[in-house]
Amino acid sequence: MSLQPVGQFPAYRPRRLRQSPVLRALVRETQLSAAQLVLPLFARAGRKLRRPIAAMPGVFQLSPDELLVEATRAHGLGVPAVLLFGIPDRKDAKASGAYANNGIVQQAVRLLKKELPELLVITDVCLCEYMEHGHCGIVLSDKAGARILNDPTLKLLARTAASHVQAGADMVAPSDMMDGRVLAIRTELDRLGFVETPIMSYAAKFASAFYGPFREVAESAPKFGDRRSYQMDAANASEALREVALDIQEGADIVMVKPALAYLDILYRVKTEFGYPTAAYAVSGEYSMVKAAGANGWIDERAVTMESLLAMRRAGADILITYAAAEVARWLKEK
Repeated sequence: MSLQPVGQFPAYRPRRLRQSPVLRALVRETQLSAAQLVLPLFARAGRKLRRPIAAMPGVFQLSPDELLVEATRAHGLGVPAVLLFGIPDRKDAKASGAYANNGIVQQAVRLLKKELPELLVITDVCLCEYMEHGHCGIVLSDKAGARILNDPTLKLLARTAASHVQAGADMVAPSDMMDGRVLAIRTELDRLGFVETPIMSYAAKFASAFYGPFREVAESAPKFGDRRSYQMDAANASEALREVALDIQEGADIVMVKPALAYLDILYRVKTEFGYPTAAYAVSGEYSMVKAAGANGWIDERAVTMESLLAMRRAGADILITYAAAEVARWLKEK
């Protein structure tokens, strides 16, 4: 049976363009590049510390010296940026380690910017790792139960972001999902003279079951309840767009969708609606599932990882935050 023209156009014969690898590359609509990758890293006090995480093969809690080794290796493969998380030795009710002048993130930032100044250093701004209860904000417990105090938390978040930038961070990324935190951080950074420091907001961050392995590595699981009162309901797409719009109004320079793979529809709508630089975070659960299935021989780990990241790019992501960033950069070089 012969192909029929579609409208005014002659029949499309894609097989002609698939015969040659060179032709396939020339007409490829979506590209993956190491320049789009961000590698999350976890800093912990100490020296020569490289503590493996069972649920996330290849991911470690790292002392600053070992974190520098990991960042240098990734940067050498073409990964241009890292996203830093801190794991303090001590937690309290006011997350004081988050904004301490010599906090673990602040130490790591100073070392990276001294030894690897061309690396873009982004810091995650949240309080859950530093709070004794594991929540992202100040908790008030009374007869009505325990609840998160949104507005008092904003002051601590702004103070944390400022301390990161004062240590040398190139960009801050608030992940707490408190209402108004982008404006609070932007106001504080501007007040201190850091008007050119961008904010990458976790604008549409869902209360997801995919975060389990992360909470092991970051030691940030809540001691009671959950985070559904401030993170987004997985069922709500229109709300995600409102959250993104609000963060843009408050001064976000980049917006993020988290998780990525299960929320490609949100990613597409955010990019289409706003046209802002958009990041997708391929979270710990996504990474761990691929690693586990690959280790068992059920899937081709490399092929599935690359296909998943390509799907995020196709949906609209400009930036890909992934624990596999160094591996992906190496695979791209080999290809």
